[in-house]
Amino acid sequence: MDPGQQRRALVMLDEGMSSVAVGAVFGVSCRTISRLRDEAWLRRRRVLHSRHRLSWEEREQISRGLAAGLSGRAIARGLGRAPSTVSREVARCGGRERYLAVRGEVVAGERCRRPKPRKLARSARLLAAVEQGLLEGWSPQQISARLKREYPDDEEMRISHETIYLSLFVQSRGELRRQLTACLRTGRTRRRAQGRVERRGRIVDMVSISERPAEVEDRAVPGHWEGDLIVGAYGRSAVATLVERQTRFVLLAYLGTDKQTETVIAALRRQITTLPEHLRRSLTWDQGVEMHAHKQFSIDTGVQVYFCDPRSPWQRGSNENTNGLLRQYLPKGTDLAVHDQDALDEIARKLNGRPRQTLGWMNPAEKMTELLATAPSRDT
Repeated sequence: MDPGQQRRALVMLDEGMSSVAVGAVFGVSCRTISRLRDEAWLRRRRVLHSRHRLSWEEREQISRGLAAGLSGRAIARGLGRAPSTVSREVARCGGRERYLAVRGEVVAGERCRRPKPRKLARSARLLAAVEQGLLEGWSPQQISARLKREYPDDEEMRISHETIYLSLFVQSRGELRRQLTACLRTGRTRRRAQGRVERRGRIVDMVSISERPAEVEDRAVPGHWEGDLIVGAYGRSAVATLVERQTRFVLLAYLGTDKQTETVIAALRRQITTLPEHLRRSLTWDQGVEMHAHKQFSIDTGVQVYFCDPRSPWQRGSNENTNGLLRQYLPKGTDLAVHDQDALDEIARKLNGRPRQTLGWMNPAEKMTELLATAPSRDT
């Protein structure tokens, strides 16, 4: 086709004629007309590429490689791309027999268009099913799972619970009627921020780990402890653990099935008051509700309690490491209430008798014996 015929063919396509009809007018195949349309589209709209996406030149190289009979892996090696990148590109654009670089550019341009039409806006059936589920009082997660079960082979009836939430809470994506937010169990009309600070059950007057003395961090002074709870099966039982930072000496306290703050504080007090005053200076704990009564613990023992930042277990590294070792004796998924205080003392004795590389292959019991042999003043 000469340039004039090509221009007339493009006008016919813009007026709504099919590729077959336009091809019949000029005596060429519909495939030729389709290629002409794609090339014109490509000239009108350049697709911007980043290094993470295939370029026009790379698509041309794929096309030539397929024509030469090269495998997908061989083509990928020549491009410096993953084989899966090439295989997906070819599969999206008609397969090995029909792949054309220009078709790849067109498909890529369509895929990167923003904003994309949303799924609920595209399917009246899906929208009706989601609305019906909300009216029945189902959660978005239940709706999503139920649709997958009822329509296992129908991709049109698949939707994630996140998409439903977005359609409910984001005004610009409001395919669902705003009144349906009242059908959610929470009754909220706005979504709770995922990174929000949780203030329910916040410990009163807690002292942050950021205020802890520098002597605690460098382990130069003994008597600074880290603590936590090891929880048993179904969260129904627990054991309180204490680890001295300098010696790694372990104390275990029996709680049974009672994790109330009064019980935890009393158990910790019994254990730590067996030590001389110079070996009980501070305790670092996480923000568990079991330490609500920390002020009373400090009054009874003289031990200042510091609290870690939320979701920061590394701030109690010695305790976390020791709790991992204790799982040899107190396995996960078991009832910890069956171990009375005598059994816990025996477990602590075994752990304190293990040589530690960080202690120069001495064991925690030996290091603690050294400290008990001396009684420096509280101010040292």
